[in-house]
Amino acid sequence: MPASIPHLRRGAFAVIRTLSRSLLVAFVMLPLGSAAGAAEGPYGVDVAVDVMVPMRDGVKLATDVYRPTRDGKLLAEKTAVILTRTPYGKGGGNAADARYFASHGYTAVVQDTRGRYNSGGVWRWLTDDGPDGVDAAAWIAEQPWSSGRIGMMGGSYVGGTQHALAMAGSPYLKTVIPVDAVSNMGRQSMRNAGAFEMRFWNWIMLNAGKGSSAAADPARAAALTEMAAERRTYLANLPLRAGTTPLKLAPDYESWLIDAMRHGANDDFWKQNNIVDYPELYQDIPVYLVGGWYDSWAGNTTANFTTLSKRLQSDVYLIMGPWIHGAQGNSAHGQVNFGTSAAIADPLAWRKMWFDRWLLDQQSGVGQEVPFRTKVRIFVMGTGDGTRDAKGLVNHGGSWRDEQEWPPARAVATPYYLHADGKLTPEKPSDSATHDATATSFTFDPRDPVPTIGGNISSGNDIMLQGAWDQRGGPHVWNFPKPIPLSARNDVLVFQTEPLPGDVEVTGELEVRLWASSSAVDTDFTAKLIDVYPATVDLPGGFDMNITDGIVRARFRDSLQQETLMEPGKVYPITVRLYPTSNVFKKGHRIRVDISSSNFPRFDVNPNTGEPLAQHRRTQSAVNTIRHDSEHPSHIVLPMISLK
Repeated sequence: MPASIPHLRRGAFAVIRTLSRSLLVAFVMLPLGSAAGAAEGPYGVDVAVDVMVPMRDGVKLATDVYRPTRDGKLLAEKTAVILTRTPYGKGGGNAADARYFASHGYTAVVQDTRGRYNSGGVWRWLTDDGPDGVDAAAWIAEQPWSSGRIGMMGGSYVGGTQHALAMAGSPYLKTVIPVDAVSNMGRQSMRNAGAFEMRFWNWIMLNAGKGSSAAADPARAAALTEMAAERRTYLANLPLRAGTTPLKLAPDYESWLIDAMRHGANDDFWKQNNIVDYPELYQDIPVYLVGGWYDSWAGNTTANFTTLSKRLQSDVYLIMGPWIHGAQGNSAHGQVNFGTSAAIADPLAWRKMWFDRWLLDQQSGVGQEVPFRTKVRIFVMGTGDGTRDAKGLVNHGGSWRDEQEWPPARAVATPYYLHADGKLTPEKPSDSATHDATATSFTFDPRDPVPTIGGNISSGNDIMLQGAWDQRGGPHVWNFPKPIPLSARNDVLVFQTEPLPGDVEVTGELEVRLWASSSAVDTDFTAKLIDVYPATVDLPGGFDMNITDGIVRARFRDSLQQETLMEPGKVYPITVRLYPTSNVFKKGHRIRVDISSSNFPRFDVNPNTGEPLAQHRRTQSAVNTIRHDSEHPSHIVLPMISLK
């Protein structure tokens, strides 16, 4: 991408520069909140810090061990173990959670993953976490204080270390609770139908100089910290090339990022934690999958549930809230309040209930009590009154509901068709339309991409807004600082229903099926589902709330494993998979679908040249065309549930 992207080089960048220096927050996801405020148990806690545990290749990993005590003495009996393997450091929320479980009679083990903080070895994204997890579990089982029964917890990358061990297999691993967990990286959430999710570019920029071997040298750490502070400038100069930025001071991080941004195909490069394509590798243990509709791994969390429910004999449970990444203890996300019931009040008590059941064989309420009454529990968004609360947040509301399966079998896949006049209806386009009205074209300029305003973004990611937002620019959007709605852009095609005559619930997996062509040999197509609020006293301009979105890189339109460039001008069927959701579109609202070719910096920008991924030197505008005639009925498939 050339340095001439206007919003990256002009006023927006200057406005936000100071903010970027103050928000260098690492991508740290505490597992379902920390233990702060959680009720401690009856035991005291003894801590052994930085026990160096040897791996099979001789590398030693720094490990803290929290053991329960009674009357100041370590318990003599063997205990079940809660294991957390983290790249974010063993202190903070990890330490608080470990103390909580130790105070309740468990031994808690927290380990720095390979190449991070006090552990030896070279960091490689999740690559070593399967074998290292096996070795860590074997070491735990050999200890005199261990019963040999291990459960794991944690979120994001830490959730990914659970999947990695479950796929590597250990006789001592008895259950896992992966929260917002890294998985299926070549399918969605890292490579997303061929596009690259830029939150991982941001992850590297923030973490290469913190907790890495490079950070041990003060001079290198300072250079990497300076680089992180200037992330928005580096965004204007993509793609990243080896040895051209301070990231060369952390070669393991630079190497991984360059490889990841260049590798679009869902093949063996992404095999680690690929549960959907390799379910037979997953250990047959009880699994509790935790995710949120606005979490960056939402699509893979539900896909993992569907896959593992078929594969495992053991119980697999799923809970999906209205949450952003790692914020299950909050009820407001973005500019929207979902109501107090949306938050998990005690983020550790229900996990203890799960561990008591599967590690201690206690009848703790799993299968009987909330949130384990049924195997699927979802939060249905959208039943609020739409007023603004004391903080100015829109009361979108919602409530919890137990389900028997995911996606709900009673949901009816209902196509809503895109029409030339911008309407979105259940009726197919008519053959009576004139030839000129059978298609809509727009110009996609990679130098001026459509900005990201909310969505499924990772925590601590200050270059992107998380959660539900009015699709309107402003000073909070660093690359679109004027109060202009995205719908005003010429490169955004808007299709919407008339005001709804009654409430409509959409719950499940969603796809947008397009018939499209381009003047370029490669380009992107994006789709976004929006709940359009009408104008009210509290919302005089209405409120265009993003519900879910998706993207496809056209060269991967036929297969996620094989690239095939387009023939300019040829019409192709193209499917955009959106993230799953559950939302009630209320009476008087509109259902809207926005079609475009960029969503930046949520996804990397396609230069439209067809050059190898992340290796281009040029960009060019593309004229992209969406067909909407009887032979090419572009539409969204909405899984609708009757509210009667």
